[in-house]
Amino acid sequence: MGAGAGAMGLTAFLAACGVSGTSKSSPPPSGSPSPDVLKKIYGNGTPAGQLNFANWEAYIDVNSKGKSPTLLQFTKETGIKVSYKTVINDNDPFLAKIIPVLQSGGDTGYDLMVITNGGPVERMIKLGFLTPLDHQYLPNFEANASDAVKNPSYDPGNKYSVAWQSGFTIIGYNSKAVKDKPTSFADLLNPKYKGKVGMFGNNQDLPCAALVYLGKDIQTSTPDDWKKAADVLMKQRNDGIPRSYYDQSYLQALENGDTIISQAWSGDLFIAAAPKSYGGDGFPEIKAAIPGEGGILWTDNQCIPLNAKHPVDAIKFMDFVYQPKIAAQLADFIWYVSPVPAAKDIVLNDIDDPLVAKSPLVFPSADDLAKSHKYKVFKDQAEEDEWNSIFQPIYTS
Repeated sequence: MGAGAGAMGLTAFLAACGVSGTSKSSPPPSGSPSPDVLKKIYGNGTPAGQLNFANWEAYIDVNSKGKSPTLLQFTKETGIKVSYKTVINDNDPFLAKIIPVLQSGGDTGYDLMVITNGGPVERMIKLGFLTPLDHQYLPNFEANASDAVKNPSYDPGNKYSVAWQSGFTIIGYNSKAVKDKPTSFADLLNPKYKGKVGMFGNNQDLPCAALVYLGKDIQTSTPDDWKKAADVLMKQRNDGIPRSYYDQSYLQALENGDTIISQAWSGDLFIAAAPKSYGGDGFPEIKAAIPGEGGILWTDNQCIPLNAKHPVDAIKFMDFVYQPKIAAQLADFIWYVSPVPAAKDIVLNDIDDPLVAKSPLVFPSADDLAKSHKYKVFKDQAEEDEWNSIFQPIYTS
């Protein structure tokens, strides 16, 4: 969830693990996969009856018995048994484990995985380590997916991925300590919060927010723009304003009072504020604010790794969760941005949960989406390296 790139960029992380180049069994992708290629992968669309699914912790619905209603319903309707593993805590370490397997032409043991844009999914596409999708098996996606997750810049045509859930990088704050609701990234630069500000320590959330604050378009920004954004962030650091540069631990810092205002991921703020009786953390003073210049929208993506044993079973599940009723029950538990807008009315009227249905953190308005910005998509490795050389010293040195 979120960039999750930590102190190292994905390329540097994988290089440190001895990972480079493409698979022995597959060249990097170019253009759309041919019908013959898709036929070889998916055959006549008959599932094998098994799905091995790798996901993040607390990223699917769970009932009082610890079982997922969505997975149970999927098995009941399709006969496909699901082995569900929450083995992803961060994109980079997970990919560093599976990429050497893919590089040697092996099977990762997973048929479906959830990875984030902003580096991880792009890298997997460029390496040729994802299985192309046959969209004839994705009718629910075609009919019900939000325009916000169709044809993304990081995967044109959704050739290799469809969204699981999305989220905004926005501002979280403790309303007991921060009396005036934040209205801009500029609030994170305010000296009156010195030592109590949380910033993300990765190469997307931190620099992208600063670029947007300066009025720059993330995708068309230049190295000169990056340096100006880095100057803003380095001044903030030198002035002692950030308490730290965080990974997912930022939420704990906000809840325990180490910070009182922080960069934050939207779904986490919903969870933090919700009552414990509702499944939340029980900190009603934790509030969310979408900066006036717009939030940073990112997406966690369902992907089928190369050489997966059960690609038909995987793509059937990918399409299954794009049914509005299924998307609604997922949204009502996960509390991140649903990729299916029609799920909102079901959450409101059938599930009868107005708290979720009316939350802009789960079902954002058209204006919030229109004003949002996307993670940087790098045109090549040289551009990513230059970007990292400018921004990484801020949060790693």
